[in-house]
Amino acid sequence: MQILPDFGQGDSSYNAAGGQEGLRQLARDFYHAMNTRADAAVIRAMHPADLDESIDKLARFLSGWLGGPSLYREKYGPISIPRAHGHLAIGTAERDAWLACMAQALEQQDYTPEFKSYLLKALSVPAERCRTRD
Repeated sequence: MQILPDFGQGDSSYNAAGGQEGLRQLARDFYHAMNTRADAAVIRAMHPADLDESIDKLARFLSGWLGGPSLYREKYGPISIPRAHGHLAIGTAERDAWLACMAQALEQQDYTPEFKSYLLKALSVPAERCRTRD
């Protein structure tokens, strides 16, 4: 019987994601998906032309959110997901496009299938909290 890591406990998810370098790669692949997917055009338009800061913010947010260092807070201060996205028109289509980009990015990572599934399901919670309409 195989014993799976207890994702969501301590820093187990942060470590499963490859630490900060793994999360930076995930963020880069996520924004690459957003740049290339037709269903993500609306959410891509919500971001600046230069995605370097967006990549940095996502990787830093994921670090703390997954039990690693609170790098987002260190650089940008505290974050409230709903407040940070409150000025954007995010409905179910935009939420779903965001999750589709993340699913595509996750497929490119050298994560276990169990962790990919766990992470996509877990990320559906903050993705839903970003919704401002519908």
